[in-house]
Amino acid sequence: MMMQTYNIFFIFSIIFPTFALSGRIKQQEGTKMKQIIIADNQDITRAGLLHVLSRMGEVSCQVAAGKSELMHRLKACPEAVVILDYTLFDFSGAADLLVLGQRYPLAHLILWSEDLSIGFIRSIVNAGRLVSVLMKDARLSEIEQCLDYVLHGHRFLCQHAADLLLAPAASLDRDVVKLTKTETEILKEIALGLTTREIAEKRFSSFHTVNTHRKNIFRKLGVNNVHEAMRYAMRSGLVEAADYCI
Repeated sequence: MMMQTYNIFFIFSIIFPTFALSGRIKQQEGTKMKQIIIADNQDITRAGLLHVLSRMGEVSCQVAAGKSELMHRLKACPEAVVILDYTLFDFSGAADLLVLGQRYPLAHLILWSEDLSIGFIRSIVNAGRLVSVLMKDARLSEIEQCLDYVLHGHRFLCQHAADLLLAPAASLDRDVVKLTKTETEILKEIALGLTTREIAEKRFSSFHTVNTHRKNIFRKLGVNNVHEAMRYAMRSGLVEAADYCI
């Protein structure tokens, strides 16, 4: 078929014309210094991003190690580019991120994560907001490419995310997901409406430990938000529909 002869960049430019996938954009004269907020609580990740950004030209970088600090910095710099690993913060999923985007409509979010499901990526892309997607296992050249495009006002979708969106629809039949006993218990607590902090207090665990379990649960289930996890919990019989916390 003729369609199969087109490369991925041509196909993607048709499907999502506002996303930039390749090449670099020349620096425009008279552009003001861009504010960047690195919202990630992993020291090694922050150090790596700061090193890359130090070579990007007129940028000013700040770090946010938690959700409240991110909100504080966005209030001061509402037009900032935010490099965000939302799975390390207390965001429940796409809905929370879209609310963040509505509150700060001039900010450009780069979702920077290890695991993002196709459903999550599609919901973010279809929202039509200033949101780009970049996986943490991306090559340095792709990270630099993403930053270059975003700093010049363009959206970017990494190759891995593009491949997921362009791949044929997968079968709806899934193998039974095997969760550990602790993960199963935490999934039930999530489905019953408890926040990560509440679960940590109930289990006498740290917020970070429960958040790590939560990330592993979402990765295994192939979901990226609480509502999808809740639906799985109900389908699997972990909770009754009457107990479901809206």
